[in-house]
Amino acid sequence: MPAVASRGRRGRRAIAEMNMVPFIDVMLVLLIIFMVTAPLITTGIVDLPSVGRSANRPTSVVEVIVGSDEKLRLRLDGGEPKATSLAKLAAAVVALQAGNPAVPVVISADKAVRYEQVVRAMDVLQRAGLQRVGLSVKQGS
Repeated sequence: MPAVASRGRRGRRAIAEMNMVPFIDVMLVLLIIFMVTAPLITTGIVDLPSVGRSANRPTSVVEVIVGSDEKLRLRLDGGEPKATSLAKLAAAVVALQAGNPAVPVVISADKAVRYEQVVRAMDVLQRAGLQRVGLSVKQGS
């Protein structure tokens, strides 16, 4: 009798495999759901501004020029540029505006100048409370 009892235990082993059928069923259902909903998702459309010519050119413009030597110069209405430093930039621009905060400030930088220098000049002007600060760009290609 003991031989029969031990034989029965050996014949009935537990199966240690994972059943993959439910997993495959769930994955197929998810695949179908994503295939149906993907065309319904609208992509975000971003309307980027374009660079064009201004309809009305301001009568007076203060231009901050960052040269290829990274030195700052100020020019009012296309006149003679005057050298200045980053520490004195905001006070000099306010003086050139002559109490009129509506006079725009345009930063013109040489193509070879590090972007950091342009950002520093813009930061100094914005911290001084100047609202109309922009960048000058070249028209065309």
